Amino acid sequence: MKPFKLTILGSNSAVPAFNRYPTAQILALNNAKYMIDCGEGAQFQLSKFNIKRSGLNHIFISHLHGDHYLGLVGLLSTLKLNSRKENLHVYGPAYLKKIIDVQLDYDARKDTGFEIIFHALEFGKSEKIMEDEQIEVYTIPLDHKVECNGFLFKEKEGSRKIIFEKIQEYNIPTHKIKAIKLGADFVAEDGTVIDNNILTAEPSKPRSYAYCSDTKYSESIIPIIKEANLLYHESTFMHDLQIIAAERYHSTSIEAAKIAKLANVKKLAIGHFSARYRNLEPMLAEAKTVFENTELGVEGTVFEIG
Repeated sequence: MKPFKLTILGSNSAVPAFNRYPTAQILALNNAKYMIDCGEGAQFQLSKFNIKRSGLNHIFISHLHGDHYLGLVGLLSTLKLNSRKENLHVYGPAYLKKIIDVQLDYDARKDTGFEIIFHALEFGKSEKIMEDEQIEVYTIPLDHKVECNGFLFKEKEGSRKIIFEKIQEYNIPTHKIKAIKLGADFVAEDGTVIDNNILTAEPSKPRSYAYCSDTKYSESIIPIIKEANLLYHESTFMHDLQIIAAERYHSTSIEAAKIAKLANVKKLAIGHFSARYRNLEPMLAEAKTVFENTELGVEGTVFEIG
């Protein structure tokens, strides 16, 4: 099974506090990396946690509050200095392109050396925005003060797994294995046809990760994120501040846990913590009263998705 993991680079809302940085994450599937939001200090955190920038070809920005994108231009500048050549795809609100363009236009080194391919996102409905050979990415419409999308990353189903013992039993040549994995039967030298189901096992069940950044409590997202292997859901406040959370279009720890329970996800990671909280353990305990398999999505935490 391909390694599929999420690394938290930043977990705080609004401002850095208590060694917590604004929101940024790296999702890695096999050798590919996908950045999700890019708050201030994101590239410092990449270095701190020894995450190489190679393989990073897609960056997803949920919305235009500074704690989710102010690290982006700095990262682009570093990639330029590192003589990057590969195209870089950036997904986000349409106005983000203007922010990037004006910064780079006034940079003394105007030529990035690579092409930034910008994808302006729609809001208010879920749609597929990206696809490669191993993953599909969909938007998750969220309810925030400004237009905001979460992102659902769905692994594609892999090919069937050939049973090693069958290779020896039927003396299968190496050059036939790829076709068998793709569903072909095998014809032995004597003309006997060996059915593919005898030679192979079912592929691993595809995995998924749902990222729900800034949003007030909304059950409308449940059909989109249902049964995700890992859900990240913002938990800016503890539940005693539920009224304030709603007024500011944020969620509480209890509300994040309710969404996880209703969506029947396997694991919940909470983050986007208010700077009023130094100690996050009470918030975690509160969420666990509703959804036991909850963890804090704090800096350096690595979640194996599966």
